Amino acid sequence: MLPLSDQESLPIAYPLAAVMKPTRNRRGYFANDDGVRFPSVTTVLNATRPPEAREALARWRDRLGAEEAGRVAIAASRRGTLTHKHIRQYLQGEAPPTPPELVLPYWKSLQPILTKVQNVHLVEQVVFHHDLGYAGKVDCVVDYDGVPCLFDWKTGDRPKGSIERLYDGPLQLAAYCGAVNQEWQAQDADSPQELRHARLVVALPDQPAEVFTFDLAELQPYWEQWQERLAIFQRRQGNFRF
Repeated sequence: MLPLSDQESLPIAYPLAAVMKPTRNRRGYFANDDGVRFPSVTTVLNATRPPEAREALARWRDRLGAEEAGRVAIAASRRGTLTHKHIRQYLQGEAPPTPPELVLPYWKSLQPILTKVQNVHLVEQVVFHHDLGYAGKVDCVVDYDGVPCLFDWKTGDRPKGSIERLYDGPLQLAAYCGAVNQEWQAQDADSPQELRHARLVVALPDQPAEVFTFDLAELQPYWEQWQERLAIFQRRQGNFRF
């Protein structure tokens, strides 16, 4: 099983602060306090992408042409980075009143969700799953609808429409939840808090964000798929931690 408003009024409570230390990410790896490097979730998923996913990406590049595909990818990466930055600043009570012009349509799309955020537990912090040997940077864990919930923010030009079009997104959520729960277990072994809810949110221009909600039971098959992908990665690497 899977292991265990306005800025001024947004409560901040960081229960993971005692176990999460600054880390460095080099070539897709995060180092813990002992200097042991663990592969990131995105590194593992990119390295073990199924052939059909690689072929679909190649077809997309061929259809657009290499130059246009590169331009689209760079633009998407930039808007995603800036949107993540503004969300982080907002959750930490530091966001400027008006987001950058590029971010504004996506920021408006997220308002119905962000205004329901309650306690903030962590924002863009690295968590480790020492037992399974991986790490990842979580966008945020907040209280939402009265319970802790992990959020992963995306931006898009149009709605995904189905979970299938999220590709490895649900595996990311499952991996992050597993690592957060192990961190919480390490912090308080007698009565650990358990993360049982996750949402993948796609911010869209000129319309409300698309929200995909998962509870623990719905995450379970993705957790199993994640462990399979991680095992493939580790076999290819000789299970060596750098």
